[in-house]
Amino acid sequence: MPDRKDSALYRSGHAPGSAAEDAVAARLGDVRPALGPAYAAALPGARAAVLTRLWRALAHEPLPWVARRSVSGDAMTVLLTDGARLHGPLPDPYAHDDRVRELYLDGAAHRRAADLMAALRVPHGPGFAAELDGSTASLALSRAGQSAHGGTGRAVEVWEWEQRVVDGHPYHPNCRYRPGFSVAEELAHAPEHRPVVTLGLRAVRADASLVTGAWPAALRDGARILIPVHPWQAAHVPGLPGAAVTGGAGGVSGFPAHPLMALRSLAPVAGGPLDGWAPGGTTPQVKTALSTRLTSSVRDVSAYSIETAQVVSAFATSLAARLDGRLHVTRTLGAVTAHSPDLAAVLREPPERYADAGAGERVVPVGALGGTGWARSPAWRADFARLALSVCLRVLDLGVALEAHGQNLLVVLSPTGEPLRLVYRDLADIRISPARLAAHGIPAPPLAGRLVTDDEVLLRRKLFGSLVTGALGALAGSAGALAEDLAAAAPALERTPDALALLGEPLPAKALTLMRLDPGTPGDLWTTLGRPAGLALR
Repeated sequence: MPDRKDSALYRSGHAPGSAAEDAVAARLGDVRPALGPAYAAALPGARAAVLTRLWRALAHEPLPWVARRSVSGDAMTVLLTDGARLHGPLPDPYAHDDRVRELYLDGAAHRRAADLMAALRVPHGPGFAAELDGSTASLALSRAGQSAHGGTGRAVEVWEWEQRVVDGHPYHPNCRYRPGFSVAEELAHAPEHRPVVTLGLRAVRADASLVTGAWPAALRDGARILIPVHPWQAAHVPGLPGAAVTGGAGGVSGFPAHPLMALRSLAPVAGGPLDGWAPGGTTPQVKTALSTRLTSSVRDVSAYSIETAQVVSAFATSLAARLDGRLHVTRTLGAVTAHSPDLAAVLREPPERYADAGAGERVVPVGALGGTGWARSPAWRADFARLALSVCLRVLDLGVALEAHGQNLLVVLSPTGEPLRLVYRDLADIRISPARLAAHGIPAPPLAGRLVTDDEVLLRRKLFGSLVTGALGALAGSAGALAEDLAAAAPALERTPDALALLGEPLPAKALTLMRLDPGTPGDLWTTLGRPAGLALR
């Protein structure tokens, strides 16, 4: 193996621009030059944020080229199978800030995740290094865009809360990687830049499409179904089924919408064709296909999701009714596919339907709460942890593992910020256990395929990895704070086998970096983060 001493050694406080960073800077000079200074100022923090996430992975994931790890005081050394040594500060598995500014590989300092990954010279490392470079540049652009809007600002509507989320996935080094998006397209489509996106429509013959549930009259044209399409999808994916709708004679050719945290899901702007179509006179949110890989997954909409949408929605709604009003599920109202994952859409209830605005309640995505006064309050986090764990563990005991990360899980807050109840959205990736349902006398829905499993390990990983190491861990921001939150919630939890496993065993987490470095292995890969120190059963 080549001598690692030739790795880039940055002796100054500011590393020179990388290929992706310089490319974004150059394009900004063409499309939005006023953003250039803010972008340059955001780069050092973005480099540290991605490096922090990568260091977490190197310290905790079962990477095949890591021989062992050793801790000395407040530092960790990772010994690689080729004898190389990687040294840095002792990582906190629940930190996702900008704390790691520098790591040392055989004495050579690295301040950029992409350069470090390239220097490691491991299988699939060069491709992942390019992704990390793109993630860093895009993250700096996201932070610059928020600063141009005056920071996170005051949020009122749910979509405004969603657009407060700047840094993307709290633990994935590819937290803001958007391959295929130009700088202009990121500014025009990404929620943190606060644009209004115009969704197009493509017309498909009804007999050449599959519709489950209801579909609005405003999105029908005689024997044709009009399917909302994301503008990036329309511009970049050749051969989309159907024909682009251009309007004319008073017809609808598209409608404006606010992009949400998930990028491909949007909240229509008032005054559009879907106004008042959802129950209660509300306007549905729209989930579109987006055939590019964001972080780890390609965001199309599978035929399986469309086929099962109504059955899963009805079943989840009936199960939530057993939780005494503490959990609501945003129902899938209609779903359609042109028998292609590249052209499909889902209409679902807006989460604000389950907050009483007249009483001063608001509903907020959990992923948008980071940095707020609520998240900084140990008492508030303990209250929220009690609510979230008691509800989600009860649902798991009944037979359903929710993927309750900060994007899917929302909380209804009182006028004073007290967490009152939960709202869950996006049922496409839950897991359902027929055996657990049967044990409670609950009929299993008529489903087969990936949503159905009785595997206890998979069920617990699905919930614990999303809710505990994901949503609660991100809110806590450190292992110590998470241990305190779980300990405060523990006395209120029913001592089911799942709760005992949660409080007494190492916590699972997706091995997100391993998944990028092992592209031949399908599905999720996992690691454990250890049991938070000081967490005692009581």
